[in-house]
Amino acid sequence: MTALPTKREETWRYSDLDAVARVWPVETHRHVVAPGESFARDIIIDGTSDIAIEDFEVEIGAGARADFRVVVAGERLGRVFIKVRLGQGAAFTLSGAIIGGGGSTQEIVTRVLHAEPDATSAQTVRAILGAKATGSYLGKVAVARDAQRTDGSQSVKAMLLDRSATANLKPELEIFADDVKCAHGATVGELDAQSLFYLASRGLPPTEAKALLLRAFVGGLFEGDDAEALSQAVDAALERVL
Repeated sequence: MTALPTKREETWRYSDLDAVARVWPVETHRHVVAPGESFARDIIIDGTSDIAIEDFEVEIGAGARADFRVVVAGERLGRVFIKVRLGQGAAFTLSGAIIGGGGSTQEIVTRVLHAEPDATSAQTVRAILGAKATGSYLGKVAVARDAQRTDGSQSVKAMLLDRSATANLKPELEIFADDVKCAHGATVGELDAQSLFYLASRGLPPTEAKALLLRAFVGGLFEGDDAEALSQAVDAALERVL
């Protein structure tokens, strides 16, 4: 039996381990994307799940790609862990929304290894946290010594609706190659008071004004006709938080 995680492990440092213990161990979903093939997965953890952990290991072959779209908005604990290995010329994308209220804990954790040259990875995460919720994005991108011409990016932003909420954002790079293009950024902020005032002056109630600004904050993460379930999950989570 796999040992229960501890907070000494970086990937579990901010988690609700009492909740984890109730569902441990969890199944790891393993996928091998053959060279030149594509793999896509939508993951939704919503308010119907008290404790939900999704664990993935993905090996992406030469010239193949894997795309993940994720909404984490569980009742007590929602967590998605994705471990990726990229072959030559492979591509990985992650678009993720973290939404939490009450005393919940919501997490997206990634470990991406650029093992071979010419691969790309792009991770975009937006977090909205209210009350005493904790939201975390812990993303590490490692570039092996021979993985020249790697292109990797991480963009992470959090919006705190209350000062009692907590955002833990840690995009991380570990680079051993010389010819790479890698960037990461993380910001934490609050709703703009002037924007709220403007919308209120146009007759919009405060809750609707906040919801409008927050939808704009996560706008662009999930687009297309096939993203309806993701967008609905975001809207339902915002209703619970507001």
